Amino acid sequence: MDGTYLILVADDNDDLRQLVASNLRRSGFETVEARNGLETLHMVRYHRPDAVLLDIMMPGRDGLQVCEELRSDEDTKQIPIMMLTAKGEVEDRIIGLEAGADDYLSKPFILKELILRVQVMLRRSSATGRVPELKIGPFQFDVIGTKLTLDGQVTDLPLLEFKLLHLLAARSGRVVERGIILQEVWGLDPRTVTRTIDTHARRARGKLGEHSAWVQTVRGIGFIFKEPEALVAEVR
Repeated sequence: MDGTYLILVADDNDDLRQLVASNLRRSGFETVEARNGLETLHMVRYHRPDAVLLDIMMPGRDGLQVCEELRSDEDTKQIPIMMLTAKGEVEDRIIGLEAGADDYLSKPFILKELILRVQVMLRRSSATGRVPELKIGPFQFDVIGTKLTLDGQVTDLPLLEFKLLHLLAARSGRVVERGIILQEVWGLDPRTVTRTIDTHARRARGKLGEHSAWVQTVRGIGFIFKEPEALVAEVR
């Protein structure tokens, strides 16, 4: 990857934290380390890392609380975050991703996979920076600030709802399969059986007011983002 990236490794397990940091350095990254939640918050604001590897079970404040706090701060909300945890169940992963994590890796993990996931996460972050806005009809997506402006008014959306709508809008007029949504938005295996997509789609639609019909469910397949009049014409 181009340039030198600074990665913050946050874990209360000294041996694991140092091992991960050492392998990141061997792969060309710079690293800083934190041992608990409060130290993590301080280090993020002081060092401004390019990505954070965040253990969930930490003293002071756990990883979920730290993630939520970073996502609620305008200065840190765009920093890519990967959760590292011994909890590997699908629902645990969803909880972590709903807190705002970009990726989730269960312990024990293979260090090579960790490095590859960090590289992918950073590439996605860089790609986001190259396409800062998307405008379709009354919708304007600010990818950098993760804000949706609708008819000139900012619509408050949690991160996952924003990512879901943005994914659909970026492929406007095409059906996006559930498996692709699980991969792109939640970072889950596309074969995962969960209703979380439907829950988030329903919540997001509820915030779109008279424009909620732009988001359509394609039964048994996925979702499509399309101007309502076009949908009506197709039915006719």
